[in-house]
Amino acid sequence: MEGLISKFEALGLTNEKAKETANNKKLAPALEGLIAATGQTEFTKSTGMLLYKLAAKVAKEKGLQHTDYIAQAIASERLVSEEQMSAAVKFCTKDDPAANEAAFNEACGVGVVVSDAEIAEHVTKALDGIKDKLVAERYRAQGRALGMVKSVPELRWADAGKVKAEFDAQILALLGPKDERDSPANAKKAAKKAAASTASAKKTDVRGWQPASLESMFAEGEISRLHKPGENPQISPELMEEHLKATGGKVITRFPPEPNGYLHIGHAKAINVNFGYAKTHGGVCNLRYDDTNPEAEEQKYVDSILEIVRWLGFEPHQVLYSSDYFDQLHALAVKLIECGKAYVCHCTGEQIKEQRGGENRGPRFACAHRDRPIAESLVEFQKMKEGRYGANEATLRMKMDLEDGNPQMWDLIAYRVKFATHHRTGDKWCIYPTYDFTHCLCDSFENITHSLCTREFVLSRQSYYWLCDAVNVYKPVQWEYGRLNITNTVLSKRKLPVLCDAGHVRALDDPRLYTLPALRRRGVPPQAINAFVRELGVTATDAIIEVGRLENHIRDALNECAPRIMAAVRPLRVVLENLPEDHFEELDLPYKPREPAFGSRKVPFTRTLFIDQSDFRETDSPDYFRLAPSKTVGLISLPYPITCTDVRRNADGSVSEVVCRYENGANAPKPTAFIQWVADCPQRGSPVRIEELRIYNPLFKHSNPEDKAIGGYLNDVNSDSLKVVNNAVADVGLWDSIKRYAATDAGKKELGEHNVENLRFQFMRIGYFALDKDTTLPLSAIAEDKIGETKLVMNRVVTLKEDAKKEA
Repeated sequence: MEGLISKFEALGLTNEKAKETANNKKLAPALEGLIAATGQTEFTKSTGMLLYKLAAKVAKEKGLQHTDYIAQAIASERLVSEEQMSAAVKFCTKDDPAANEAAFNEACGVGVVVSDAEIAEHVTKALDGIKDKLVAERYRAQGRALGMVKSVPELRWADAGKVKAEFDAQILALLGPKDERDSPANAKKAAKKAAASTASAKKTDVRGWQPASLESMFAEGEISRLHKPGENPQISPELMEEHLKATGGKVITRFPPEPNGYLHIGHAKAINVNFGYAKTHGGVCNLRYDDTNPEAEEQKYVDSILEIVRWLGFEPHQVLYSSDYFDQLHALAVKLIECGKAYVCHCTGEQIKEQRGGENRGPRFACAHRDRPIAESLVEFQKMKEGRYGANEATLRMKMDLEDGNPQMWDLIAYRVKFATHHRTGDKWCIYPTYDFTHCLCDSFENITHSLCTREFVLSRQSYYWLCDAVNVYKPVQWEYGRLNITNTVLSKRKLPVLCDAGHVRALDDPRLYTLPALRRRGVPPQAINAFVRELGVTATDAIIEVGRLENHIRDALNECAPRIMAAVRPLRVVLENLPEDHFEELDLPYKPREPAFGSRKVPFTRTLFIDQSDFRETDSPDYFRLAPSKTVGLISLPYPITCTDVRRNADGSVSEVVCRYENGANAPKPTAFIQWVADCPQRGSPVRIEELRIYNPLFKHSNPEDKAIGGYLNDVNSDSLKVVNNAVADVGLWDSIKRYAATDAGKKELGEHNVENLRFQFMRIGYFALDKDTTLPLSAIAEDKIGETKLVMNRVVTLKEDAKKEA
């Protein structure tokens, strides 16, 4: 052992790292073999690190070819960078470097020297192409710019440190040091000011919301450098030949949810990654339900998952199920037993846990059944299939490597007994494969080229490759990215039903939750969710993102699509005393100012109006600018303001109505504020009454309810997360917009299926709202203009930025 440690220290490893490596039963022999292949005993630190990284690849990926040759090329400093080493590994999967040395040198950039001047030239050329964008976005565009520079072909073999240093120097020269303009908050203010200036200068040129593109997710980072189809090593060349023959070299990915609950916001990232990667690279993506646990799966979740994938704008190439392959999976389980790599075990779960080291992480040991004869395990497995064992009385375990440091190699369970009716196969099976057995094999059956998953499966990569090689099938590449979490909520499929059972939410699609059906029900546009996850990109780090970033995208999306409506959440009657009883005017008001394409509606103006109670106070104050006794305020879109002259009360002393004077004479006072209003004009259908307005606030008090609350997340529930307001009113544009939507083919189809959440509105100065599925809105009532046969229930989707603290 001491001699091995000394060899590893000669590579430049610290004593601690050398000891750790010497104790690694996979890495140590791989590294020792590579050192021996070089014929050297002393190395520079850079050479030693490259050899170490090559050994790590050898330890993880079985079947790498010509590694001794690569090690010699590193030791002789023909290969001096990790990029060159990776190119060498790729070359050696297809060709013999000793027999084709010239081709190897060319493919790996051997001897290529990129001078400092050349680096500066190519960095300058790359940045010149995006100079205007850099000046406009400043350091916010730095990451994308660096990704572009790194992708310049002429810089592939350049010293990465020098390229980064030159890039940083040129960025600094162009933009200067970071300042207040590079603060995210200030950047948003500047963007808003610039947008306002542009609109003022040229009102018809509306730039609009410009969310990140799907392609931008894959333009930077490790995901931009993943292998091409055909470059992933196989245990035998014939497997790759068959794969390429079947796929034609096309990228194939899959999205593999388990249908045991609703998808949540984190799955939106997974959907964009899997479908988006395939689309960006001209490939296809399958939707495959991981339906191997019949006790937890339900058809309603199967239906919901496909609906949500389509709602987000993606269409699966094929809709498949793990259960499609139950016969094939069973046959491979038998094959695994026959080749001595699986056995039937009768240990309890507690015993298996002890065999793996137990709570105290003690020594691992094999169970008593591990070395039973192959014929005996075949008989026992058949008994399992025939239902002759009860649940937990027998399992099929893979004979892996108990000495490996990776827990995913400690004889994982492949099959277990479950007497449960499957949603597709009924009672045909009483044994079901586990995820660890099923997932990689289904990927193989479907010729998946890139098995993209979140980082909790990093350790599973080794067992994934082990099983594919053990049964000699095509082996896809697994690549892990960081999962997405957001603040102010919980996403666990186990915890969400507890919230329902405790009565804190009504259902798993309650708009206070962050399941995707809940966000859809609340009225969140799918393009906002896509923009949110695409802006975050794809990295190898798990992220907890402030929910405010998602809300900003929701506002941006709704600002683009929501018509503006005047409304009063808690209506207060206003009588304009100087107008005649039968006063009537009709105003043509745009649904969105400066955007004629949105159209307009005819809004009545009469002697009696409704305003929102929050826009009136009996006691004035210097910091209050809305209506109060003897005070003047403007009415949105009307030429003259109103002044409060009297207050009328109910028997209990509460205000029943406010009497005002319409200042339509000469020398009308100039108002300092404007408020929304809704006319009381039944003959013109005004106001439109909203049976129920649901004002949603955060479900939890803290951003991290699981850590902050004593006693757990249930003790952090906000008792004021839902306020229900009855009999709010809106102007006639609300009903007019519903009728317009129903007159379109798409709208008629959606309303026919009761998908009412597409009807979204901005209630001016209040917030964004959408119809809830509890709405009663028959197509016949819309067609016959019978609003009395409807019941409108609306959700607040999100507040307005400027009125985020104003109570609706």
